[in-house]
Amino acid sequence: MKRFLFEDCSKTGYGFSIEKKAVLLSDHAPAVEKHGQLFFCMGGDGAGAALRQGEVFLVSLSDGERCRCSRGEVIGIVKPELLPDEAKLHLSQIRPPGAADLNSCAPEYSGYSFLPDGRYASGVWLAGPEEVKGYVEMQKDYQHRVLICDRDDFAVLEIVEGKPVFLDEQALQEFYKEHQSDGGMTMV
Repeated sequence: MKRFLFEDCSKTGYGFSIEKKAVLLSDHAPAVEKHGQLFFCMGGDGAGAALRQGEVFLVSLSDGERCRCSRGEVIGIVKPELLPDEAKLHLSQIRPPGAADLNSCAPEYSGYSFLPDGRYASGVWLAGPEEVKGYVEMQKDYQHRVLICDRDDFAVLEIVEGKPVFLDEQALQEFYKEHQSDGGMTMV
């Protein structure tokens, strides 16, 4: 796998948030030896723009394992176009920060992310509209296509190359009629 360097980052240092971004860790970070260089930042007190120190919570984009490190061990945000396909597939499997425990609630949606060649990993369950929004925000800068489906596996939202794709007017009206009859969906 490619070794990533300082210049492979769109932002480096401090003064910006790394939350919900793919980040590059310093070779000196203990997590790098076990989990690789690329991680997705889920949050932590060191993830915001204001702090130069603090802990950040990460998910490895090489094996999906969760870990923590110091903000000082983060070099910067990886340029989205440089993220390898394997890392994008691992990223597609991460539920948004703060996602509900699926053992205590029924998921309403599933999220899928696709590479340009059509490859994708299995979908992730999303418990409601806020989780859908979080998943789309996490994925849209890194994935070629993001697809959100309802419990009946009907597509309800699609993003291609960071832009929403809309159904034609007739299909959209039919969808609204179906979901209004079951008390389901309201548009924001």
